[in-house]
Amino acid sequence: MSTPPLSSATGPNQQGEDKNLDLTLRPRRWDEYIGQNTVKQNLSILIQAAKERGECVEHLLFYGPPGLGKTTLAYLISHEIGAPIKITSGPAIERVGDLASILTNLSNGDILFIDEIHRLNKLIEEVLYPAMESRTLDVVLGKGPSARSIQLELPAFTLIGATTRISLLSSPLRSRFSGGSFRLDFYSNQEIKKIILRSAQILRIKINDDAATIIAERSRQTPRVANRLLKRVRDYAQVQRAEIITINETERALEMLKIDRLGLENHDRQILDTIISKFNGGPVGIKTIAAALSEDPDTIEEVYEPYLLQLGFIERTPRGRTATTGAFEHLGKNPPRQNQNHLL
Repeated sequence: MSTPPLSSATGPNQQGEDKNLDLTLRPRRWDEYIGQNTVKQNLSILIQAAKERGECVEHLLFYGPPGLGKTTLAYLISHEIGAPIKITSGPAIERVGDLASILTNLSNGDILFIDEIHRLNKLIEEVLYPAMESRTLDVVLGKGPSARSIQLELPAFTLIGATTRISLLSSPLRSRFSGGSFRLDFYSNQEIKKIILRSAQILRIKINDDAATIIAERSRQTPRVANRLLKRVRDYAQVQRAEIITINETERALEMLKIDRLGLENHDRQILDTIISKFNGGPVGIKTIAAALSEDPDTIEEVYEPYLLQLGFIERTPRGRTATTGAFEHLGKNPPRQNQNHLL
């Protein structure tokens, strides 16, 4: 499996898709990675100790909402120890043979990064157990009475898994990440602002401090969102022939994108409005919300819900999701009487 090296990212003046720009903006050294200080400190010690012993870094698991830097951390670890990184994802590994092909093509010291690792099926997980613990791969040749099993030795490698749904990861698989499991949390607005200013410098965008602050406040505390908004504001400023991005260009661009002062997009507000207007504030099940919006339940739960929970706009209850008083107020609606009594 081939993996694009870090140096393959396109430059800011080169026309290309946003994906190429995202690669350009990805930190390449520890000191460029802003935020997640506790995770970085623990990883630095783990990596340094492994390097001093001349061993592979132990298997690692990163989890948390999307866009917080799990893949970037895998690239940084690869760069720090000078090891090639090969990238795949849980849905891409459909058969045991797919995993066997990946594992047998690894070289000594390689890093294998599996994104969305919670989506591996159970048969493939069982093949991973001995590969992670004893670096062996059990292969069954033939079928029926003539079938026989052989054991292949694998080179020393590091598996890094990433997931947005750690609860869906089986306990036996979680326990085999001997290097540790690390949760990535949402960033502070100040950290996001630093990321925006760094990205602006890489993309050769002139932006004043106040404009960067506004983008940071509306970036859902997520670096990926911050970089996306910066690029869209840049597009607007370019069309308007603005030499520097100011508050005016920023607010107009974000208004066109229908992103409010807390970073909520139109679909976020639709989710809240559905709970409030159609179901009297809840509780209502996630599948019912998804059906009302013609949306996939997993998308709501993985993409939209984490930030709404972070803001305190919805609550998870045994009976379903409930909109909080803050959600009513944000949409300019009066909370039902039971919510008002709850406040008292």
